[in-house]
Formats: sequence, C-alpha cells, structure tokens
Amino acid sequence: MELVTQIFNVITDPRHLHHDEARDVMPADTDALSYWRAVLRMAALFHDTGHLPFSHGAEKELLPEGWDHERLSRELILSDEMSKVWASMEPPLTPEHIALLAVGPAEGETLPPWQALLNEILTGNVFGADRIDYLLRDSHHAGVQYGRFDHFRLIDTMRILPPPKVGGSDGGASRDPSLGIEDGGRESAEALLLARYAMFSQVYLHRTRRIYDLHLVDFAQQWLTETGHEDGRFPIDLDGHLSLTDNELLAAIYAAAAGPEGRLRTLARRITVRSERYVSVYEPSPGDLATNVEAASQVTAALVERYGEDAVRHDSYAKVDDPFDFSLQRRSGEVISSTSASELLGHIPAARTESVYCDRQYLSDAERWLASNKDQIIQPTEHEEDDDDAPDGKEGT
Repeated sequence: MELVTQIFNVITDPRHLHHDEARDVMPADTDALSYWRAVLRMAALFHDTGHLPFSHGAEKELLPEGWDHERLSRELILSDEMSKVWASMEPPLTPEHIALLAVGPAEGETLPPWQALLNEILTGNVFGADRIDYLLRDSHHAGVQYGRFDHFRLIDTMRILPPPKVGGSDGGASRDPSLGIEDGGRESAEALLLARYAMFSQVYLHRTRRIYDLHLVDFAQQWLTETGHEDGRFPIDLDGHLSLTDNELLAAIYAAAAGPEGRLRTLARRITVRSERYVSVYEPSPGDLATNVEAASQVTAALVERYGEDAVRHDSYAKVDDPFDFSLQRRSGEVISSTSASELLGHIPAARTESVYCDRQYLSDAERWLASNKDQIIQPTEHEEDDDDAPDGKEGT
C-alpha cells in the first residue's frame, strides 16, 4: 500500500505530465483523483488476502477447481462485512472498483485506460508494487542481497507515457498510455528485473526450498482430510478461509510430528526433521535434455518402479515472462521502446528448475543405480517420419 501510494503520487504530479495522452487518461476532477487514490490503496491492502497459509505453496493442489487466491481476495473485498466498511469511508468506495484494481478484470474483459493504469501500478509485470515489495521483503527476511535495488530512484522516474511511435514488442500498436520511466531510471529498472531473476533462480526455485513446498502439500492434504475438510481441500467460505493461517498450519505440523505413529506424523517429520526431508537425486543435464526433454519424467518413473511412489517426487517449474518492454522517455522528450535502449532487457533468461527427489534412506543406492542405468532409462525422443514430405528424398527428422 505504501509503494502504490508513492507511485501514484509521482505519476499524477502535474510537473510530471509531459504528454497529452497522460493528461487525457487521468480524471480531470481532483475529487475523482482522490477517490481513485483511496481505491488503489485499499486494493493494494487487500491484494493478497486470498492467499492460503504459506502463500502459493499449496494453492494449485489444495483449492477446489475454479478457485485461486485472486478469487478469494475478490470474495473478501465484495463481502457484506467489507461492503459496510467501504460505504463508511470518506468518500465512500465502490467494492467492485477495489476488486478490479486488486485482482484485475475477469478473463476476456478489459479495463478502461485509467483503471488499467492503476491496476498496472499494483500488479504490473515490470513496475508493479507487488513485485517491488516481495523482492525487497523476501530478500530481507531470507538474509540475501539478490532482491535489492534502488526502488527509490525507480519510483521517482516513473511516468505515464504514450506507447512508442516506432519499435517495441507490439510495434506501437497499443493506443493507451501505460506506466513507463524516464531515461534516468533505466539502470534501476534493469536492476529490478535482474534482482527478480536472481531471486527466482537462487531463492524461490532453490531445490531445497522447493521440496518443502511438496512436503507442505502432502502434509496439508492429509491433515485437511483427517480434520474433516472435503476432499482434503482448504475451505473457500470466508470464515473458514480466514480461520486457517500460517500459525494454525505450523501448530498442526509440530503437533503431528510429536504425535502418535502414522501417516500424518511421517509427513510432518519430513518438514520438521532435516534428516527426513527428501533430497535431490537427479537434475537433468543439457545432454540429457537434448536426448529427451522428458528426461526427468523418465527418471522419476524408473525410481518409482524401484522404490515406490511415496519415495519419489518430481518438481518442475519455469518462470517465463512476457518481454520486458515498456515506454522510456529520453531526455529529449522522445518516447522509445525500452528494449531499443537496453540490450540487457531483451536478454534476461527465464528462471527454471527441475529436480527429482527421493527419500533420503534410498539416496546412496539411487545415486549408484542411476549412474549405472541412466543411459538405458533416458530414451531418445521419438520423431515421426514423413518420407513423402522430406526434402531431396531424405527421411523426415
């Protein structure tokens, strides 16, 4: 909320409105501007209220089909209780406006230009306050430096800018202004995106951190099942959702780890006892992937056959973003595509990870067995042959 407020104040400052498109997209009335500032602040405050315990760790597997944290956030914002709060504010706020900025439009819908700009301030892929906040916050609490960058300089140089007349990922086809920066903030923007890549590569996608997500899902599903939650899923009614936080799940984990023998105790101890955590036994090499992009899946299947399904876990994730292309205003006033001014922005790779984990008791045997049998386990990708279409009478590949 603090960050979206800073960004809003900077980009709506009359001294920073250098283009007709920027002035035209903003409300002309100062009361309307104050209203949308309050809506944006509340949207930022409620943006993550739909998260399950431990954030994204178990969302995909442990919510009913059709539900995610954004839908839960929207339900909270539009709830009867919160609607009374919004109505009591001065000026009164429209719940639907808050929901639109907090979680964006429904699939297939588009926001008006001004609301789209405000949503970008909060959730934008490049300059969104949500991204800025989690990088700074997570790097601090994880005790690492990867996520740090000069966000003060970055925010000071943010502007509402028209699309470039030439260049950019869409060739300037978009007619609506969006969030961009002055040239003096380019290095800060590059540092932000590099920090994001580094945090994903070194922290979020670290193989040890990732296995705790898998252990968390296993435990939470079993615990929810044993405590009477339908299909081992987190509740989606608002009281049920708000009643289960990190604290309740942590308490359940430690209670189960010290409890009687059984499946729940086993799953809890994989989280609380380091020596019982599963460890990575295989990560596909470039050579393995050249042989078959599904190499890790083949290794997983082979290990499951040898040690049993519960002893093996396969994890794969890729953080693939749209091109980091935004409007950049040069000192001359010309607006250009950021990728035309920065070679770096067009070459930030996707952060990826893939590992096969196994129960630690099988680790030594599994490593030896894989070393001896990997060439037989990883089978080359089969290519369809099409003799009729092959050039020069050669077989298709």
